[in-house]
Formats: sequence, structure tokens, C-alpha cells
Amino acid sequence: MSVMPRPSILSVEPYVGGESKIPGVNRIVKLSSNEGAFGPPPGAIVAIQAMAAEAHRYPDGGAKAIREAIGARFGLDPARIVVGNGSDELIALLILAYGGEGTELVMSAHGFLMYDITGRWAGCRIIKVPEHNLAADIDGMLAAVGPRTRLVFLANPNNPTGSILPQSEVDRLRAGLRDDILLVLDSAYAEYVTRPDYDAGARLVDAGGPGATVMTRTFSKIFGMGGMRLGWAYAPAPVIDVLSRVRGPFNVNAAAMAAGIAALAEKGWIERSVAHNTEWRGRVASALEAAGIKVWPSEGNFLLVDFGTPAKAKGADDALKARGLIVRAMGGYGLPSCLRITIGTAEECTMVIEALTAFMHG
Repeated sequence: MSVMPRPSILSVEPYVGGESKIPGVNRIVKLSSNEGAFGPPPGAIVAIQAMAAEAHRYPDGGAKAIREAIGARFGLDPARIVVGNGSDELIALLILAYGGEGTELVMSAHGFLMYDITGRWAGCRIIKVPEHNLAADIDGMLAAVGPRTRLVFLANPNNPTGSILPQSEVDRLRAGLRDDILLVLDSAYAEYVTRPDYDAGARLVDAGGPGATVMTRTFSKIFGMGGMRLGWAYAPAPVIDVLSRVRGPFNVNAAAMAAGIAALAEKGWIERSVAHNTEWRGRVASALEAAGIKVWPSEGNFLLVDFGTPAKAKGADDALKARGLIVRAMGGYGLPSCLRITIGTAEECTMVIEALTAFMHG
């Protein structure tokens, strides 16, 4: 075919999501995509059902009600919030608006794959900075910044490693960047963090100054709404203006917005989810370490489990699948010796412990 896309498009490796089926297995336990352990809040389910009768109506293009609900829940100015079809859409819009041919995007080596994929789509040169103990190296990221750098992405906590940087390091990153560089703090797992010194990014956004910072968030994790595709960003007014110009006029569907408002209003949901995640993340980590498996520290709702060799990781993955447990292989992230395991329900976590303990002792 003689019709061809821009050359940078052909360098993109399509994103491959977590598996969801195992041939010949009836009961599947899906722990591959970091979905919330309890599914969506009951109020969100009711809201989704109620919107079915209004499916012929276009949604509010300005997303006023959901922006006000987010602002009220997190103490933020709704005028500086924009919602998207998942935070993935907002990440893509930021890259397309501020990057492009001739620019560079800096990220950590094992950062979220969508930074790389969308950056290549936009035509950016992607610079992946090696990490220290699977945590972002701020000195390395600052050293990687060049005259053409326009975007720096930092997931904190990071997916898939689970690592987190102290606020002082995040502040140091922003302070070391030029004024014409946009720092994007991807805080998809912010609600799960229990460290008292943690800030998801709002403080740096509000700090202003010559350099701009954006915080992205999602309803796909702790609120269990990955299938609804709802994310949001908090940013300086000029960045919100840019996002409002480039996003689609009805980029978020009405059911997702109604569900998001209901989820934010669900009393005790975040607290219950965090308590469960903290308890079972610790239990699973301790049990797997006792079985002789290396478990990397995590502040998300998942664990990165290291088997030492790709062959052993493949064997562990096969052993889990034999019991109907689907986790995420990490070869695509350059971590072929590792599996990423979502913290599910108490029953699901117990199944993981039993399966991997048996595998290690087999």
C-alpha cells in the first residue's frame, strides 16, 4: 500500500493489556490489571443503571458536575480540573499538545508504557532513564534533559514497580527542570498510599512558578471503574485551556460521569479499600518472601514479584494459570524475571499465596 503514516507511528509497539481468559479453565481470577479488589462502589452501579434510560442524550460537554464533585472531594478548584476517557486520554493529549516531532520526552526506564507509546505516536524522541533499585533516579532524569526536552513523566507510585519517591525528590525534580518543560505527575495509585509525607501532586500544581506541573488521576483503581474509562487532571489554568481546546467535545460518557460522582460520595469506600489493600499487600509479601521469592516494596494495589530468571517466572505464571489465576508477565516492561500481582480479595490473595508456595516447594 502506498498510503503510509508518519514514520514514528510504525515504531510504536501496540499496548497489550492484562490477560483475562485461560483456555479450558472455568473459574478465572483476574489479578493482571490492578483493578480494585471490590469492584465499583454500590452507588456507582446504581448510577450506571439509572443512566441507561438516558443513553440517547449527549453528555455534558463541560463535565461541570463531575468536576465539582472531584474538587469538593479533594479540595481542588474545579475550574482547573479536566476529565478524560481514562487518564490515558489526558496523558495522550498532553503529549500531543506539548510534544511532537523534534522534541524529547524523559521518563524512567520502567515507567508506564503509555508514555512511550503515545510519545512515539506524537513523534517525540523517548529517553528512558535507568533506575536505582527499580525506583526513578532523579539525578539521572535531570541529566537526561536536553535542549529539546519538553515533557518529563513521573508515576508516583510507579506502575509496574510499586516504588515511590519521597516528596523531597519530586520537589527536586521540578526545581531542576527548565521553565519550558512540563512535568506530569501520574498519580493513578495515590489513594492507596499511606505515607504521611506523600502529596499526589496538587501542591506542586498550586505552587505555580515559571514551570508547569500537571497531576493526573483515575477512577480505574480504587474506585473499581476501569471499564467506564474515567480519569482527570489538575493543572494550571493555561494547561487546562490547552486541554480544553484539544479534547473531544463529549470525551467522557454520561454514565461514567454519573458513576464517578456516586463513587466519590460513597462513605468509607476509600478507607475500607486502603485498609484491605494495606493488610493483604503485607500478608502476600510476607508469605511469598517466606517461600523464597523476592518481593519489591510497593505503595500501590499490586506487588512486583521477582523470580530471578525468566524461565522461573514463566514456570510460576504457568502454575498460577493452572489454578485459574491470571497475573501480569513483565517482559514488555523489560522485567522478564518478574510477575506483577494485583491485590485482590482475601480469598484471591490466599489462592496466590498457596499456588506460589506450592510452586516454590515443588
